[in-house]
Amino acid sequence: MHRGSTSILRRAFGEKLEESTLDTLRMAAHHRTYPSGTVFCREGERGDTFYIIVEGHLAATRRTEEGEERLLSILHPGNYFGEMALIDDAPRMATVSAATPATLLEFDHEVFDRLLMNSPAVANAFLRRVMGDMRQQDLTAIQDLHEKNVELERAYAELKAAQAELIEKERLEHELELAATAQQNLLPRQLPQHTSYHFAAYQTPARLVGGDFYDIIDLDNEHVGLLLADVADKGLHAALIMAVTRTLFRREAKQSLSPSQVALAVHHGMLDIAPDHDSFVTAFYGVLHRPSGKLTYVRAAQERPLLVRQGHPATQLPGDGRFLGMLPELKLAEYTVRLRPNDRLLLFSDGVPDAINQRDEPYGNRRLVQALNRAAHLPANDLAQAIVNSVADWSQGASAFDDLTLLVMEVEGTDKG
Repeated sequence: MHRGSTSILRRAFGEKLEESTLDTLRMAAHHRTYPSGTVFCREGERGDTFYIIVEGHLAATRRTEEGEERLLSILHPGNYFGEMALIDDAPRMATVSAATPATLLEFDHEVFDRLLMNSPAVANAFLRRVMGDMRQQDLTAIQDLHEKNVELERAYAELKAAQAELIEKERLEHELELAATAQQNLLPRQLPQHTSYHFAAYQTPARLVGGDFYDIIDLDNEHVGLLLADVADKGLHAALIMAVTRTLFRREAKQSLSPSQVALAVHHGMLDIAPDHDSFVTAFYGVLHRPSGKLTYVRAAQERPLLVRQGHPATQLPGDGRFLGMLPELKLAEYTVRLRPNDRLLLFSDGVPDAINQRDEPYGNRRLVQALNRAAHLPANDLAQAIVNSVADWSQGASAFDDLTLLVMEVEGTDKG
């Protein structure tokens, strides 16, 4: 056996071995060379040979629980494996194969037993190295266990945080559901209907709760209030502002038949409640005198209503004005239009023309006017549904950007009181 294996044995058993002991080891070992791909031991199988690598590189692998082969380490000259097979008969814990052509020193069970019995120095060196390796393995295992415990604690903390977040999310969703129910209860379940005037409405929020609202308010035996408004916000906060604003409109509408006085009173009421708030409300509020068909209204930055008359295309009602609830100094001009039999008046929020399709293209006022002209002969309920269907056909399932709200008034004939 060539002398090149001396340094390998010293690395395997320790530098303090005497030359005579090294000679004994060299004489006891089988010196063999193997081609790449040779398997020396297999995971789960028993073996009785102890190997020391002289030349080449070996790969130690193990199967994962999923059945995949995982590389544990690359063994180099001076490394050894299979030593536990000389101590007990346990199955191999890994598969070791030649990654390159390799030369190894091999000690089978019987040879090594005689070697240990006849050479106390070899026995001492072997046991010292094995015990050192076992201690190192124990330290590595303890370190791995510590790291896994740290990871487990971190995962547990993340799980608790995720559970807490889920509980909070479920709580918020429940609160939003309650808010949505409360908001829907604020909207009129049935709109007032009169001999010559019929009303229909439609609303769907962009989120579970929204900021759009509408109302038809019987003011006295001859007058009806028409309201459509939009809070410049989304979600729960918008719903709260919506509830406050609707309450203010209903209260002030009973105090005056002047739309501008009512809207200004609502404006100042909003400022009194939240003077520093950055939310505002756009609104259309009108008072209809049923016997004459005269509609007096204010437009506080709300979308211009569309009026369509029999035999004529839809036109926008005139009127300008700033939004409510933010700028203290506010003036609102009143405008008047006299409605005729078979007229249709459409009030709508900006969620209608701003509705987008899958290509992010807006529905727009032009399509709204076209849809209204096509459906102008329909009763109020059917007309509202025709507009909704037109927007839905355009949107093609795209997520709503804003609340969508419609209020339709149909004039059948002159109301006699």
